Amino acid sequence: MDEMSELTPDDILKTAKSLRWESGGNIHERVVEAIYTDAARIAERAVTRPDERPRFDLDRAIDRVVTSKIWGFPLMVFLFTLIFWITISGANVPSKLIASFLLDTIYPILRDGAVEIGMPLWLSGLLIDGMYLATAWVISVMLPPMAIFFPLFTLLEDFGYLPRMAFNLDKIFKRTGAHGKQALSMMMGFGCNAAGVIATRIIDSPRERLIAIITNNFALCNGRWPTQILIATIFIGTLVPAHLAGLISALSVIAIALLGVFITFAVSWFLSRTWLRGQVSTFSLELPPYRPPRILQTIYTSLIDRTIFVLWRAVVFALPAGALIWLSANLHIGELNIAEHLIDLLNPFGLFLGLNGVILLAYVLAIPANEIVIPTVLMLTVMVTGLHGLGAGAGVMFELESASATLSILSSGGWTLLTAVNLMLFSLLHNPCSTTLFTIYKETGSLKWTAVSGLLPLVLGFAVTFAVAQVWRLIAGIAGA
Repeated sequence: MDEMSELTPDDILKTAKSLRWESGGNIHERVVEAIYTDAARIAERAVTRPDERPRFDLDRAIDRVVTSKIWGFPLMVFLFTLIFWITISGANVPSKLIASFLLDTIYPILRDGAVEIGMPLWLSGLLIDGMYLATAWVISVMLPPMAIFFPLFTLLEDFGYLPRMAFNLDKIFKRTGAHGKQALSMMMGFGCNAAGVIATRIIDSPRERLIAIITNNFALCNGRWPTQILIATIFIGTLVPAHLAGLISALSVIAIALLGVFITFAVSWFLSRTWLRGQVSTFSLELPPYRPPRILQTIYTSLIDRTIFVLWRAVVFALPAGALIWLSANLHIGELNIAEHLIDLLNPFGLFLGLNGVILLAYVLAIPANEIVIPTVLMLTVMVTGLHGLGAGAGVMFELESASATLSILSSGGWTLLTAVNLMLFSLLHNPCSTTLFTIYKETGSLKWTAVSGLLPLVLGFAVTFAVAQVWRLIAGIAGA
């Protein structure tokens, strides 16, 4: 750099002159020849002369289906439904294996080891029953789905499909005042909202990127799928004959996910006309050629850059969450522990919303990770109903193998079909987890927009569950009369 700064204009001209002679006297002809060669190659591929038969172009043939007004959207829904099905089905076995190893093998070893070394009960409870169990649940529930979803999503990206999806959705997002590339970050949010927030970096406009960040929480992340599937299975699936139970349960979960997409459009429209008013930017979307995905590189990149990164953040926040859950269940004020006091405090408001105090407290305690909502709900329900003999101590999270046993515990806690439906809605519409909130703050650098991202879905959740509860009770009252 110092040598270049010492060069005079004459030195530069002399260098340019010498380089020109070194390149040969026909450099201009070679450049022009290369341009015409490229033009001829492009014309040969793109132009059909009157006396020739149309050439078959595989990319164009695929695009006529993928970007079709008739087939484009059904194909998109089918592909992502297939990815979600593969993710959910494929994650069941590894999730159970990891949970079995961490909970059935390592957990007893840690408990026995704590006794052997004479560790105080309160300390072993805090570290093992609290922090370790919460972290074990997060790893067993989060790791397999992310390890499946992110590579599949990246394969679609490598194949060249995701730009076509953004092309299909661009018009809808533009009508809502958002950016067409928000379709990509929204789809990434179905795997993990924190990853979806990071994916908004592809949007150049700060205003439209902020809209994408705030609304990404309405994409149902993998941490909320277990709650949706379990509640749909044990409450909604049991309303129909057994041979239809699986289909109806799956359709109800897909309906919640599609509701999240609709709310994304609605909230984007609201933000673009109120707090984030502005002109919708245009962008040139180049549709890349279809190409075979690089499978090994995709798997490596997805696991390292996305799965491990997001999982690490979730684990960091799960550790203090486990400690908080254990302390709330084991520290007493008078005859009741802190959790029971909080449940009594929240129960009137929860019942008003068609939920209950246990659910609201579980979501407060599970802010660090949505994956521990169901274990926390079961723990708190057993605590307040006085059920025992389930192999769980005070403040110890657990999950049952049998759906009927889970239904029995929840029913003993006063759960009804209204409670189940509103829990599914509230699981979609509530504040983001702490990992996502931290990521939003890191991406925006603003406490204001982080607070908006956390409070806006929570307010919507309260409003929607309240409205559903009132309509439900009104119809039930009319039917009872």
